[in-house]
Amino acid sequence: MRKIAITRKAWAELVDTSDELTGPVPPGQVRGRTLVSLTSPGTELAYNYLGGKNVVYPNYPGYAAVFEVTEVGPEVEKIQEGDRVMSMGGHREFQQADAGTIQALPEGLAPEVAVFSRLMGVSMSTLNTAAAHPPSRVLVTGLGPVGNLAAQVFARCGYEVTAVDPVESRRLAAIACGLKDVRAGVFAGTDLTGKIALHVECSGHEQAVLDGCKCIAKRGEVVLVGVPWTRKTDIPAFDLLHAVFHHYVVLRSGWEWEIPPTRQDFNPHSLAANYQAAMTWLDEGSIRVQPLLGIYHPSECQKVYDGLLKQTLPTPAAVFDWRKA
Repeated sequence: MRKIAITRKAWAELVDTSDELTGPVPPGQVRGRTLVSLTSPGTELAYNYLGGKNVVYPNYPGYAAVFEVTEVGPEVEKIQEGDRVMSMGGHREFQQADAGTIQALPEGLAPEVAVFSRLMGVSMSTLNTAAAHPPSRVLVTGLGPVGNLAAQVFARCGYEVTAVDPVESRRLAAIACGLKDVRAGVFAGTDLTGKIALHVECSGHEQAVLDGCKCIAKRGEVVLVGVPWTRKTDIPAFDLLHAVFHHYVVLRSGWEWEIPPTRQDFNPHSLAANYQAAMTWLDEGSIRVQPLLGIYHPSECQKVYDGLLKQTLPTPAAVFDWRKA
């Protein structure tokens, strides 16, 4: 089976592996050929491509894919051969997944659009668990794919959203996606100070966290969705603690898996429900991804990862198209 592999630090290749999906499909699982897979620049660059802590080579990145089901195992009821489904699969030619972890695409929704539902789900967990309700004011910092989609999701749900990123190309992509209030930075003393009920921090940058804590309304939430992969500043812990204490900030993790994979008693929220809603919104066009979307052959993986790292690609996200591979 062909997969995209990071074979050494900062080097990606399309490789042939001995991992073949053969034999009967296990009970409760389905198997099929990948149509597209989506990059998530945060994790895939900081950990896989640049060699995060304890990384080994080769490693095989990716966790968002759409595939067409070709085989269905016993005990699978709602998925049939020929269905197109979104899964948490990697950048590889074929997928095999538990039927309970995949979502069927609405009829007519393009796979390269549907696959973004996986990244939408990251911030939708924050939406499920946030204390603030519409029409509260929300600040989103970091407008990579996850942050851009987070800003669109919260706006779609009736919040007043301010989206922030210092990179001009990302701001332009956010505007092209329909976001109204897009800024280069968060500055004290502006109309944001004391007005933000929820800060969804998607950059992983210490300064963005501190800025949010300084402008948040009393008892507002600052949720850390972006991973602080590396230290970027010399901001002392005192500055953050001072802002948290004096603004009564609720500072917490944006851990996606805080909600269960499927719906349970006494908890109406689930990852599966979020992915299904995300695909519905993509299908109806209320969430836009075309300004984020660049499509590449899997053999262009080195160009893609290097371009994402250096921000030289024309879009902030990249989809690998396996239909032509």
